Amino acid sequence: MILKRKAYDQLLSWKNETNGSRAILVEGARRIGKSTIVEEFAKNEYRSYILIDFANVSHTVIEAFEQHKNSFDELFMLLSLEYGVKLYKRESVIIFDEVQLYPQARQLIKYLVADGRYDYIETGSLISIKENVQNILIPSEERKIKMYPLDFEEFCWCFKENILIDYIKKCFKERKPLENGLHDKAMLLFKQYMLIGGMPKSVIAFIEGTRDFDLADREKRDILNLYRDDILKISSRCRSKVLAIFEQLPGFLSKHEKRVILSNIAQGSTIDQYSETFFWLGNSMICNECFLTRDPNIGLALNEDRSYIKCYMGDTGLLVSHAFDENSLIDSELYKQIIQDKLSVNEGMLYENAISQMLVANGHKLYFYTHYNHEKRRNDIEIDFIISNNNKLKYKIYPIEVKSTKKYSISSLERFKEKYSSRIGECYVIHPKNLSTKDGITYLPAYMAMCL
Repeated sequence: MILKRKAYDQLLSWKNETNGSRAILVEGARRIGKSTIVEEFAKNEYRSYILIDFANVSHTVIEAFEQHKNSFDELFMLLSLEYGVKLYKRESVIIFDEVQLYPQARQLIKYLVADGRYDYIETGSLISIKENVQNILIPSEERKIKMYPLDFEEFCWCFKENILIDYIKKCFKERKPLENGLHDKAMLLFKQYMLIGGMPKSVIAFIEGTRDFDLADREKRDILNLYRDDILKISSRCRSKVLAIFEQLPGFLSKHEKRVILSNIAQGSTIDQYSETFFWLGNSMICNECFLTRDPNIGLALNEDRSYIKCYMGDTGLLVSHAFDENSLIDSELYKQIIQDKLSVNEGMLYENAISQMLVANGHKLYFYTHYNHEKRRNDIEIDFIISNNNKLKYKIYPIEVKSTKKYSISSLERFKEKYSSRIGECYVIHPKNLSTKDGITYLPAYMAMCL
């Protein structure tokens, strides 16, 4: 089963931009469907293609790269013979799959593009990790796109809900609520998205298993174990710290502030000691980092404080399987409680993680904001996310509060709105209810986060 992905259209735009030889790198976490979509694209859009999987490549191919990196006639001849594929000038593409396992092929891209015969698509995970780029020259000819787990829109496409998606976008644009029955339908899809997530194998298992949550969970647990195996392969100096943060992510996210508290791991730990840890988790795209911004103004990154960090799972479905042990998750009551909005414990964690995932899929870097009131000796403003329009002439920020229940307070958002009114484009509360506006605040149903 091939799932429709937005990355396909990005690849098509890249291919149509120029008639010259091109190279593009599709970067993303493991098991998000990079190889599948790239091969599907090659089948449909080129006369022929060769897929070189560096996770399972023959000695003959490696030897060809080593011995003929300065003689492309021989290199292409040997690749064509090895894979039994005829290559056509300007009509064929060569795919370097899992290129991080053989960085020398990535370095060769510069010269392959200059040769001008074929196009090149690279796929990779952990692509920016130091061990995978040391001693090679990163080619400037390489275009890059990031690919994520299925976003909510792609998830809905899997269930043939294209018309509903168009209706949601129309209602968001016009700032009007959905018809109640369709709102309920969209919320049910969102809750399924929280539970299943966007990892293709998990989604396919759910669909082909006639919406079987248990089959989807098995796929997710396999992926979590794969991530643990990847962590165990990294350099010993930060391996244990990366694993410790990864294993405790559900614990951090279940707390009110959802911030990583390093003292919970080891007494006396400092953020400097874990900088490489968070770099690995962020660049592997297993996690989405969210940093504190001290003064939310032009260029949120200019005021970020990396000593305060939230670490969301890159996929909320994986977080569900990570947070609950297999026996408690298989208990159908847990699924029922989440679907029926009756799970009081940890549902806020799942909602907030899902919104973070949807924002990142739309290209946003994640920031949060807190203000400590010395008189009250506590935080009196806590904003879950702040995004910006990145408009250099009319720069505005957009604070977002995420609420998983229908009853809640927005006192933090109101104080933030009063404090920074001149900088704010629009204030959002994301909650389970339908769209509404009141006192300059837009209340969005959770599924509409895809429109931000």
